[in-house]
This record gives sequence, structure tokens and C-alpha cells, in this order.
Amino acid sequence: MFPSPSRLSFPGYRSRLGSPRNRLYPRQLEDQTKKLQKDMKKSTDADLAMSKSAVKISSDLLSNPLCEQDPVFLEMVTAFDTAMKRMDSFNQEKVNQIQKTVIEPLKKFSSVFPSLNVAVKRREQTLQDYKRLQSKVEKYEEKEKTGPVLAKLHQAREELRPVKEDFEAKNKQLLEEMPKFYSSRIDYFKPSFESLVRAQVVYYTEMHKIFGELTAQIDEPGLSDEQREREHEAKLGELRALSIVADD
Repeated sequence: MFPSPSRLSFPGYRSRLGSPRNRLYPRQLEDQTKKLQKDMKKSTDADLAMSKSAVKISSDLLSNPLCEQDPVFLEMVTAFDTAMKRMDSFNQEKVNQIQKTVIEPLKKFSSVFPSLNVAVKRREQTLQDYKRLQSKVEKYEEKEKTGPVLAKLHQAREELRPVKEDFEAKNKQLLEEMPKFYSSRIDYFKPSFESLVRAQVVYYTEMHKIFGELTAQIDEPGLSDEQREREHEAKLGELRALSIVADD
């Protein structure tokens, strides 16, 4: 007599694959991986857009007629433009590094899920066949043991045997390999995220250097932020005093 699937514990299945929460964890891992890949792409696109916009602003300022009229202003804007172009260059290097070491590995990791999902689905289909045939066996076992019933019982058991073996093989494979696959993500992604951190550290170290040099070039020594603000307010007051901008 074969044990009923309803009474089988399926060692490890219910604890690892059978509960409503854990049964879906391959799908959850797939969704999380794709979301991370999408978020990383958005982040790098935003980084590039930021540095390209900064270069556009500095270029527009450099071509402004004001620069031709004021050599000091021209020197300052030229320094700013040079800094923005250097920033954009380092930003592009950072994005290329992240694309190669983070986004591409995420994409490759996502490519394994279709086969994994097929394996889980086939195991579930085999389980349903197993339950159906086991129920058939139990039905004949509960009947009076007449000749025709015994013949049908024997036939039902023979039909069940290969399905049971197939299920147990698929179940064993998933129970052995699924935890290994799930745990492997740590070793797989660790180098990628280490590379991400290094790329950010290198980038912001260079930014500190670039903007430090820029500050030294354009900063007026001895002038505090409060003094600059008062100077701006004074110049704005002079502009407002002009009759062409005065309130009616």
C-alpha cells in the first residue's frame, strides 16, 4: 500500500516549499532582483542626466555675452566649465563601472529564473498527478475485496508507482538544490556590491578634489557666506531702486 499524499510529510517540502509564504520565494527573489536592476538603471541614468545638465549650464554661461564684458567673470565661468566637464567624465566612468559590475550581473542572474520556475511548476504538476492516482488507489482499498476490485487495485497501484517515483525524484532535487541556489546569491552579488561601493568612493573622492580646486579658484578670500548674502541684497536693492523696475 502506498501512503496517501495527504498524509505524507514530504520531508522539507512543507517547511521549505509548501507554506504559502515560502512556496513563492523563487518568484520573490526574481522580483527583487529585477527591481534592483531597474532601480540601478534609474540611478545611473539620473547620474548621467545630472552631470550632462551641469555641463550644459556651464557651457551656456561661457557663451553668455556677460563673460565677454567681464574678464574676472569669464575666468570664473571657465573654471566652472572645466570642473563640470571633469565631473561628467568621472561620472561616465563610474556609470560604466556600475553597468559592467552590477547591472549586467543582475541581468545574468535574472536569466536563470525561467528554468527554475519551470522546475517548480513541473514538481507541482507531478504532485497533483500523484494525489489523484493515490486517491484512486485508496478508493479501491476501501471496497470489498472482490476479484474485479483487486484487479483494478493492482492496476491503480501500477499506475501510481512511476508517478510516485517521478514526484519523489523531482521533490528531492528541489529540496537539495533550491536552498543552494538561494544561498548562492550572497556569494554571487557580494563582488558586485563591493564594486558599487568602490566606484562611489572613487567618484566622490575625485569630486571633493575637483570642487575643492574650483572653490580655491573662484572664492573671494576673507568673505563669509553672510557677507556675500549682504552684498547680494545690497546689489538687489540698487536694482530695485531703478525707476524701470520700481513698483507702480
